[in-house]
Amino acid sequence: MSALQTTHRAFDAQWISPALWVLAAASICSHVAAVLLHLPQAVGGAMFAVSLLLFGLLHGASTYGWRGILLFIVICLGISNAFENLSILTGFPFGSYHYSDAIGPKLFLVPLLIGLAYFGVGYLSWTLARAILGDGSGRLRGALVVATPVIASFIMVSWDLTIDPMMSTINGNWIWHHGGSYFGVPFVNFLGWYLTVYVFYQIFALYARRLDGPRLNIAGYWIKPLFAYTSIIAAPILSLLLDTHAAAVTDPSGAVWQLHDVRAVTALVGLFTVLPFWLLAVLRSVARVGE
Repeated sequence: MSALQTTHRAFDAQWISPALWVLAAASICSHVAAVLLHLPQAVGGAMFAVSLLLFGLLHGASTYGWRGILLFIVICLGISNAFENLSILTGFPFGSYHYSDAIGPKLFLVPLLIGLAYFGVGYLSWTLARAILGDGSGRLRGALVVATPVIASFIMVSWDLTIDPMMSTINGNWIWHHGGSYFGVPFVNFLGWYLTVYVFYQIFALYARRLDGPRLNIAGYWIKPLFAYTSIIAAPILSLLLDTHAAAVTDPSGAVWQLHDVRAVTALVGLFTVLPFWLLAVLRSVARVGE
């Protein structure tokens, strides 16, 4: 590496590191504010998704370079939008549903905000999987090229388990035409989620294993994405704690769901799926620092 390249990398590390702290804090504040203030999804969700988009872009650039993380974004947005539109038209792979107009403008039949959320939380889930599996470089050597997409996909689906009933059955941001057994959400939706995110993760993993060279030396490289992820754990719990009145909602199949039950179950799912993944990532990261 030339002296000029070394200087450029040092400069990048200097400004990217504080920017990541700001963006991580912004994502947490916007997510918590959306829950506490009951902000419209097009507002609260957009602030959360955009801050995570920028966070993932900068943190990913420090790992894979600008070309690599832009490819991650293109693959993520392209695959997720294609599968979402396919399901809206045919019922595969998520089931039969459509989006309301509550979360802003659409690309074809899917709100732009959905794609941003796929990447923002998708990148955090990918990074947690790397931390759990001990991938310090992001180059996915050996079995990591398959193991990382598999684990990252489970992390992403665990997040969807905490949000889908509230976003669809309670808030009506998308409508399941025939309801479903999981508080109005069909079982097949979560299989579709796993398939979709696994496909774009695996495609990127095949690219990442070909990369060479060290990542930028960013202070707090692991703690920043772990910090950003905390609001994903806290949001369903806060929603339950703020639930002060009894009410019910009827899904398109005619099933009646108690709002408190929906919030209680999604909070439990968060505590016993999302939180354990995060804790594993934290413990592995701490152990790596101590080595």
